[in-house]
Amino acid sequence: MTLPQTPQKVWDLPVRLTHWLLVFGVGFSWWSAQNGHLLWHRYSGYTVLSLLLFRLYWGVCGSSSARFAEFVRPPRAVLAYLRSGARSVGHNPLGALSVLALLAALASQTVSGLFAVDTDGIESGPLSAWVSFATGRAAAQWHGLSFDALLVLIALHVLAIAAYRLFKRQDLLTPMISGRAHLPAGAAVHLRFASAARALPGVVLAVALVIAIANRFWL
Repeated sequence: MTLPQTPQKVWDLPVRLTHWLLVFGVGFSWWSAQNGHLLWHRYSGYTVLSLLLFRLYWGVCGSSSARFAEFVRPPRAVLAYLRSGARSVGHNPLGALSVLALLAALASQTVSGLFAVDTDGIESGPLSAWVSFATGRAAAQWHGLSFDALLVLIALHVLAIAAYRLFKRQDLLTPMISGRAHLPAGAAVHLRFASAARALPGVVLAVALVIAIANRFWL
């Protein structure tokens, strides 16, 4: 017997836009690096860093389903979720770990790129002048290694989405597009959604900081 489903808004527009722009940005960064378009790669990296900074802002000031304080849980809550498999509205405790790991990998990727120096010292990150050549080379190597780690995390993320769809009959993809999830009747919870105006300061701050970094803070 199929229980009646109730649609509920789960993800706001800033979360969804940031998510899909990051997907595109990471893909474009990989493509531009593989094909030697280093100027495009640099601008793509700036875009990814801006999106990451905005997501951190929105994780503190945004809607309740986007706030880290609302969905990041202690280890005992993760273990309890693994035992029960209870459905969550928004990120479940295990999914929260995935979010944190992906954000950490993106931070490692973008920050290392800012200081990276190539073998001949010509193509370098905007802050490479602040470190020694050896440190810049280490940052470049870490830039490559952290991207490999990011790919592994992305693969696990996609596999988890597929597993939830196949084995638990939970569609995690469509809500990240439409913003709405279909929940069993009675499972809906009250979520607080921030206004679009609240996103504006985060966008301005993120873009301004990245512009300052790109210009080595010479503004």
